[in-house]
Amino acid sequence: MSTIKTVEGNFQNASARYGIAVARFNSFIVDKLLDGAIEALQKHGVMDRDITIVRVPGAYELPVAVKKMAASENYDAIIALGAVIRGGTPHFEYVAGECVKGLSHVSMESGLPIALGVLTVNTIEQAIERAGTKAGNKGEEAALTAMEMVSLLRQLDS
Repeated sequence: MSTIKTVEGNFQNASARYGIAVARFNSFIVDKLLDGAIEALQKHGVMDRDITIVRVPGAYELPVAVKKMAASENYDAIIALGAVIRGGTPHFEYVAGECVKGLSHVSMESGLPIALGVLTVNTIEQAIERAGTKAGNKGEEAALTAMEMVSLLRQLDS
């Protein structure tokens, strides 16, 4: 029998304080991601009073809002939701790249789990698929990631 210790997060103790930073741009998609995230949190026993939604103009603005949220120490994890859909200019690369880089930086600097629920897709159809149809709901997946990371970090702290 192996004596190797394995530490994994789970959803047994999902009760925590969650912030959800939501980009308003492409709201017809992002609102579906938000619905998926909230449903996942509630399904795992997170109370409404432990969920705070912060709305920002677009995905590019997510990192600065998430940084402020993390610094407040009011959250055990933050879920970032947005949708960047490729257009005919290089704007997509700048927005998507800076958003992801910024969120990663905040997570590393704060030590707080920042779950990435920002779609970066080529077409509106791909966004729709990832917001609750064929490819599942990436908002729900981000919420599950946040809960799992809260559980994992609690175990590593104990």
